[in-house]
Amino acid sequence: MTTSRGARLVRQVGAGVGEAVLATVVAVVVVAVGLIAFSLVQWPAFNSSNVVRALTTVGQVGAAALIAGSIALLRLRRSRRLAKLLSWTGISAFVTITLGMPLAATKLYLFGISVDQEFRTEYLTRLTDSAALRDMTYADLPPFYPAGWFWLGGRVANVLGMDGWEVFKPYAIGSIAVAAVVSLVLWTRLIRTDWAVGVTSAVTAVAVTYAAPEAYGAVIAILLPPVLVLAWGALYRPAELTRTADKSGGQATAGGWAAVVGTGLFLGVAAACYTLYFAFAVFTVTLMAVVAAGLGLRARYAARTPRRIATHTGESHAPVGSAGQAIGAPLLRLIVMGVIAALVALPVFLPFLVRMLDRPTLQSGGAFHYLPEAGSELPLPMMHFSLLGALCLIGVIWLVMRANSSRRAQSLGLGVIAVYLWSLLSMLATVAGSTLLSFRLEPVLLVLLAAAGGFGFVEGARAVYQALDEPARFRWVAIALATVGALAYCQDIPHVLAPEITTAYTDTDGDGNRADQRDPSAVRHYRNIDDALRAQTGREPSENVVLTGDTTFLAYYPYFGFQGMTSHYANPLADYADRSAAIEEWSEKETPGELLDAMRAAPWRAPDAFLFRRSGDEYTLRLAADVYPNDPNVKRYTVAFPAKLFDDPRFTTTDIGPFALVVVKR
Repeated sequence: MTTSRGARLVRQVGAGVGEAVLATVVAVVVVAVGLIAFSLVQWPAFNSSNVVRALTTVGQVGAAALIAGSIALLRLRRSRRLAKLLSWTGISAFVTITLGMPLAATKLYLFGISVDQEFRTEYLTRLTDSAALRDMTYADLPPFYPAGWFWLGGRVANVLGMDGWEVFKPYAIGSIAVAAVVSLVLWTRLIRTDWAVGVTSAVTAVAVTYAAPEAYGAVIAILLPPVLVLAWGALYRPAELTRTADKSGGQATAGGWAAVVGTGLFLGVAAACYTLYFAFAVFTVTLMAVVAAGLGLRARYAARTPRRIATHTGESHAPVGSAGQAIGAPLLRLIVMGVIAALVALPVFLPFLVRMLDRPTLQSGGAFHYLPEAGSELPLPMMHFSLLGALCLIGVIWLVMRANSSRRAQSLGLGVIAVYLWSLLSMLATVAGSTLLSFRLEPVLLVLLAAAGGFGFVEGARAVYQALDEPARFRWVAIALATVGALAYCQDIPHVLAPEITTAYTDTDGDGNRADQRDPSAVRHYRNIDDALRAQTGREPSENVVLTGDTTFLAYYPYFGFQGMTSHYANPLADYADRSAAIEEWSEKETPGELLDAMRAAPWRAPDAFLFRRSGDEYTLRLAADVYPNDPNVKRYTVAFPAKLFDDPRFTTTDIGPFALVVVKR
């Protein structure tokens, strides 16, 4: 790489990062102002009133007006700085209003503390308690699941003085808004700015609808479409196969190396936040490199005939690079992307990798043991009779029609193809007793097709406009159609997310309250349990290990657990099945002494306390077993301990609500 090209690389990357930082600041301010304003009013619950739905619609219209104003200024080439500010404000306001307003009366995020949100909240609680990279559940183990998003959330919680469970909602909304404006900044570096605003708005709306419950996944999904365009620009550079490229102005850019750096940074962030999306992104970028090499070879061999003719006639002809160059150039760039990604992600995975040196064989692959109906068939959203289905269908038509002439279509098309290849591979993996969790890529497919649909609508409208001999009012017809369609889709988002929003109101939060003002669950006793544990052990929560089947307690308070909620979220180093077997063996002991001896003999740190449910003369807890390939893939079962096992001075038993708290005296 020459000095001038290196300087251009630094300038391009620096300018992009600087603008992304400014956009991030705007998004954070908008989210903070919006959520604080929402919290000042006592709103009715989403599941019992339409008030917040109505105000959400009003807010969405306001955000759409800001976005439309930005696009108008950009098309008129006026006040570009104001247009940027309006676009950043409008898109981040849309995210804040669409998610924040329906959740305004609850402290919980989408899906509350139920299902997968339980382990996510537990992880955030763990990393709020300490910045050290520790497993969400098990003491003395490094984390297996990527900690990036949760670690940063923990620091946000520390700055705001909030508990992990409480910061989850504002942090999730804020991170999605930030991802949206950073995506916009990236799009503006790749395409026309007015198109960038429109496409980013479409992608953000779809991601909020279908990816928002998994907030860290939504962050990666929103960024993926422009990153794929960026990656394709880095890997497929046909002009550089001719040795005269530099003479024709090839040095006017950084030669695609800024795109290499940007793609590598994204892959590193993806690896630090979400392993599945990282693996898919690597799969897609690798596919791009293979296709780029194939196209390079085809171009080289296609040029052999003209070159022979030029040799015989004495005419000059641009020389074409060798086959090694056609293959080696994308391969080199792919390797550099991988090195950058590894450097970014290494701090997150290093503790786990170091621990694996002592134990190279992992016990469980349970994280991949899930095959719902959606994972057993190919997703075809373009065939759905809906606004989103129509947008996806337009996207498919555009991808096919522009496959030979548009690098945007080529990159997004390869992303779509990669989703379907991944889905087929996931189905094949069932033969080996596993899956690739392809159903979780449906939001990725939707955002890719939404981006393609946005391009298809704009280019299709222009084609129709020209075909109709450019009628004066046609542009207003296209604008009206786009506006009505966008508003119709956006105001339906709360309806699509209604189950997730309702759960946030019906679950009991860490303060012991239900946002719908109904009687809280047994979670309301958790605060008293925490007080008793602190008083009886004399230690902080993070210094205690608790064995309980009520694992939501570990999501609200940073106690370590002896056993996780299911094997699918358990650390592979934790010996999930062996721990469950040990718990069952402990329940069969005859005397307190035998129980204590068995606990001391276990290869793991023994529980400092048990949190049971009372059931007559027994104390019970519920465990989970992996029953894949069945769907549901988890079987719940109860383990009962005779109360007499704890009738000993070495145990302290306290009844709190329906719970029996048993503390082991040390």
